[in-house]
Amino acid sequence: MRRRLGLTDAVVIGLGAMIGAGIFTALAPAAQAAGSGLLIALGVAAVVAYCNATSSARLAALYPTSGGTYVYGRERLGVFWGYLAGWAFVVGKTASCAAMALTVGTYAWPEHAHAVAVAAVVAVAAVDYAGVQKSAWVTRAIVVITLAVLAAVVVAAYFSGTAQIARLESGPEITTRGVLQAAGFLFFAFAGYARIATLGEEVRDPARTIPRAVPLALGITLIVYTVVALAALLVLGPQRLAESAAPLSEAVAVAGADFLEPVVRIGACVAAVGSLLALVLGVSRTTLAMARDRHLPSALAAVHPRFGVPHRAEIAVAVVVAAVAATADIRAAIGFSSLGVLVYYAIANVAASTLAASEGRPIRAIPILGVIGCGTLAFTLPATSVAAGAAVLAAGAIGYGVRRLLAVSRPTRSPET
Repeated sequence: MRRRLGLTDAVVIGLGAMIGAGIFTALAPAAQAAGSGLLIALGVAAVVAYCNATSSARLAALYPTSGGTYVYGRERLGVFWGYLAGWAFVVGKTASCAAMALTVGTYAWPEHAHAVAVAAVVAVAAVDYAGVQKSAWVTRAIVVITLAVLAAVVVAAYFSGTAQIARLESGPEITTRGVLQAAGFLFFAFAGYARIATLGEEVRDPARTIPRAVPLALGITLIVYTVVALAALLVLGPQRLAESAAPLSEAVAVAGADFLEPVVRIGACVAAVGSLLALVLGVSRTTLAMARDRHLPSALAAVHPRFGVPHRAEIAVAVVVAAVAATADIRAAIGFSSLGVLVYYAIANVAASTLAASEGRPIRAIPILGVIGCGTLAFTLPATSVAAGAAVLAAGAIGYGVRRLLAVSRPTRSPET
């Protein structure tokens, strides 16, 4: 594919994936798990995300092709581990796409959230189909709108008479498991930097651009999340935040800025569309890479001759996401997605630990901490999410094993026959 994306484009795509994903969806389940320990959980998620981002960026600079950790795992650890990473990413991020589509529906038209979610998937698929450069332009506009809306929320919250510092005080509801579970939910929100790595085949000068773009996008997102989460806690408190379906809309209403509520709802829809746009880009590129190696149907490896995108993979991803968005619950989708993505990054960290110094190896403690962090957060997610995710990952591994056995048992035909 064509290398069209520069540093600004790469950072913007990462921001579009992260900011839309987390700030409008993950705050409520995270507050339900951690209570007033939400900000601690945010810090834990950020540390794990930084380790994963550093490992991913070093690997992406060395292997600048579509597929992300699917490629890194295959090249550094073996074909099976690359396949497992790709499978975890595709199924986990498909759930993420559904969560983002449902966010659009929840904020835009709550009574018909599922129907709106499906319509959002169709619209995003059409934009992605037109080419990655057009997707980058749309994402840039979405990021600007989202940041402007979030700035309005923060100003309204901090300067209202309802903001109380006492709501940040530690209470008996804070537990280590709760904080770690909340960090697992919030990790879902940070995972958008993977979009930069999975687009490695379309980035100009990837060895220089990707290692710069990933930490920039992650750092900006952490600042935004911290400021907005603090504002929501000060106004709503952890209990009300946990119970809210649209927490930032409720925050401006409680702060006495009712006129901002429709603006926030529009901003949430725009942000979620931006995240969905970037997510579909990433999932379709990993699907492309797996199809090239025949781990998925080879027909999905086609690249459109005019638009230069994996158009069949994008259509297939959009169809599956639309089906999930039509039936799924948003909190279940977030938990399921988090497990798949944590497995994906655990493999990325192990792959990064095998790099030599001449290949840009990170400080050894970074991938080790990343693996430990991913494993810890994965096992503190809700039991239903862990069970469902483990079952899907096991099904993928079994499918891989069956294909390998069939390939070995298939007789080799001689040239004469």
